[in-house]
Amino acid sequence: MRKENLLVELGTEELPPKALKNLSQAFSENIKLGLQGANLAFDHIESYASPRRLAVKVIALAEKQLDKEVEKRGPAVSAAFDDEGNPTKAAEGWARSNGISVDQAQRLKTDKGEWLLHVASVAGKTLPSLLEDIVATALKKLPIPKAMRWGDKRIQFIRPVHTLCMLYGDSVIDGTVLGLKSTRTINGHRFHGESSFELAHVDDYQNQLKDHYVVADYQTRQDIIKEQLQEAAAKENGVVELEQDLLDEVTALVEWPVVLVANFEDEFLQVPKEALIYTMKGDQKYFPMLNENGELKSRFLFVTNIESKDPIQVIQGNEKVIRPRLSDARFFFETDKKHTLESRLDSLESVLFQKQLGTLADKSRRISELAAKIAKHIDANETQAARAGLLSKTDLMTEMVMEFPDVQGVMGMHYANHDGEDEVVANALNEQYMPRFSGDALPQSKVSCAVALADKLDTLVGIFGIGQLPKGDKDPFALRRAAIGILRIAVELKLPIDLADLVADAYQLLKEKISNHETQEQVVDFILGRFRTWYQEQGIEVDVIQAVLSRRPTAPADFDARIHGVKQFKLLPSAQALAAANKRVANILDKNNVSDEYKLDNSLLVEAQEKHLADEIARIQEEAAPLLAKGDYEAVLQVLSQLATSIDAFFDNVMVMADDDSVKNNRLALLLQLRQLFLKCADISLLRHE
Repeated sequence: MRKENLLVELGTEELPPKALKNLSQAFSENIKLGLQGANLAFDHIESYASPRRLAVKVIALAEKQLDKEVEKRGPAVSAAFDDEGNPTKAAEGWARSNGISVDQAQRLKTDKGEWLLHVASVAGKTLPSLLEDIVATALKKLPIPKAMRWGDKRIQFIRPVHTLCMLYGDSVIDGTVLGLKSTRTINGHRFHGESSFELAHVDDYQNQLKDHYVVADYQTRQDIIKEQLQEAAAKENGVVELEQDLLDEVTALVEWPVVLVANFEDEFLQVPKEALIYTMKGDQKYFPMLNENGELKSRFLFVTNIESKDPIQVIQGNEKVIRPRLSDARFFFETDKKHTLESRLDSLESVLFQKQLGTLADKSRRISELAAKIAKHIDANETQAARAGLLSKTDLMTEMVMEFPDVQGVMGMHYANHDGEDEVVANALNEQYMPRFSGDALPQSKVSCAVALADKLDTLVGIFGIGQLPKGDKDPFALRRAAIGILRIAVELKLPIDLADLVADAYQLLKEKISNHETQEQVVDFILGRFRTWYQEQGIEVDVIQAVLSRRPTAPADFDARIHGVKQFKLLPSAQALAAANKRVANILDKNNVSDEYKLDNSLLVEAQEKHLADEIARIQEEAAPLLAKGDYEAVLQVLSQLATSIDAFFDNVMVMADDDSVKNNRLALLLQLRQLFLKCADISLLRHE
């Protein structure tokens, strides 16, 4: 069967840069699913995306479906012929519908009887007959939040479309999608070279586009941008900040990347670098440069979409654009410094945090009080924590943060330093939001940790308290991120905190505003529930997580220690037998409704094996006690593994359900003691083994 490469390209107006990467991935995946659903064989798919195109290249695509045989069962033989052996009307009608006569039919014999059968050969459909629907469906399923119409057309898409190319090898496949008829026309760069060209063969796609100043492959284009940025920065004796989100966005803005260097006046460097960097990145998509000391340089890099014959004009144009924005930042900074953060506390009364939970002033007072309580738990300065908590939201009322919201916190730090606040307090105003995103840095001081935890806990308890739990993908208050932040701070910094205690403290501060009486338990379970995803991302098996989660330890650092202890325990040769024994013990205890009231009486031990097990449990309890006190669960489980032989001997030689009730209950008490010993770490019975 013939196999060729297929190209499907949709030429458009400039696509939304922040959506381009997802659109390209979705288009490629949808085409893949469409081809698989149509039973068209292929090797793999390559995707291409630029501001003015979405494209896929399907490698070694079969020209048609495989032919197949279809069995069409007819009426039962008993109903297909009359008493004289002549075909009935039912049999003749079935035969006609299949294009045969009754005597040409085969017979199908089964345990339930015999039927007429026709085995039809069905020719596979060709690619041209299938592709139009596959492409149309793939485009229809793209994640487009809001489609648009253009001109007088009723067709809708994320941006106006101009060309459709469906090329199989060197042949155009006829079809119409989004009102466009398939041709071999491809649009080149908007400003360089010819505006369009005719593509002779699929395999010429990238090279011909390159000749027309378009780098079609998204990743190749990004690699070019990174290389040019780093080379330009090195020539300036600087280091470029390569933030991935900005790099992705710029890659989606250009088809022929060219990096240029521009500058601004040194006087702007008096403004905190974070505000200037935000302005350059957020507003203009520029790449700041830092010197070897991490200080901002007055030179910056930007990526153009043209290879200009007079780059000075392009550079000067960009310098002219950035100056007013930097001037605004400087004006806001100088204006804000005229008022202290403390003087802004009253203005927080006018800003609502959440209508049922009060104003930002209310939240700040709660954070202050809760941060002081947390500081006491983690041996931090309570006065500094309370002060930082009180001032934590004041920078939201500054001109700078109102104009550039992403610099909240960091500007609070700068203004606090200007006001003469304690340096620890100032840093806490910035670090209260850490970690801001996955992989972000954590607060550096214990005071900052106290404020960061207080802020997140107040939000979690407050929002749960009014019954607005996150549902599905909806999480307007970023409660999942807050929960993960709490866990990261507690675990990675090994803080001696207990979620149940902290949630109870937060609950007391919000008690008058809370209507959900299950808030405390729900918040603790919600935070603990984040552990599952977190550990799975680290490659830890679900059964290990569940074994610990079932015990519901509410101190995050302790939870983490148990996880790693169980993970190592599972590698032991005796782990499988001990897990099975724990499961057996759990089942016996559950079946007999054994409670904590069952107590072991050594005088009732009869068999040598049960006496030995009781002695071993007593010895192990004593050996494990100091390890449990230290939270060294890996060592505890290593010690408990010594019980494997004694447990096996017990079950091989001792009848638990003895006729004598006192002996039976005593043996159940022994098993309860064994079970409780393991449960001090985790529920080992939940571990699975291949």
